[in-house]
Amino acid sequence: MRQASKLIPQGRGLAPTLLKRAPQVELDWDLRQKSRFDATTSDGQHIGVFLPRGSVVRGGDVLVTESGTLVRVVAAPQPVLCITACNEHGHHHDGAFELMRAAYHLGNRHVPIELKPDHLKIEPDHVLADLLRAMHLSVSEVNEAFEPEAGAYSQHAGHAHAPNAHAHHDHHAAGSHEHG
Repeated sequence: MRQASKLIPQGRGLAPTLLKRAPQVELDWDLRQKSRFDATTSDGQHIGVFLPRGSVVRGGDVLVTESGTLVRVVAAPQPVLCITACNEHGHHHDGAFELMRAAYHLGNRHVPIELKPDHLKIEPDHVLADLLRAMHLSVSEVNEAFEPEAGAYSQHAGHAHAPNAHAHHDHHAAGSHEHG
């Protein structure tokens, strides 16, 4: 099994022709927020992915195996709830506000959320679905790629458990590179 421990966000700096020929790997959101997982590429290679802790892999990112093979990441379609403003009530114009309010309430619950101009997407959760419907929003289950906002779970994934533990270590980490 090949190992991939390098990630090139959105394949930046790589020739488009190289990317076009690269095999791809379809990963759902659950897997894309893990730093260690196994996957099978579209051309049947097994790869073991070992990324720095707290890494989040996005659709469009490119994994590089130890032998230099490029593998394009595709965000796999998965069940998600699509939340849109309800137009039945005749007050069509405050749809954007209702969505903003929903995003605020979901954000307060630390729910991973994909923000779009006209809809929100979250992982299936019937309690939240009922809450959103009670807020006069329309909630439907769809099968689509899920790319939640960065923010809460990107850089700070490792800090969530012990807010104070990391404050002191950052300086040592920065210092240790200068000597090596």
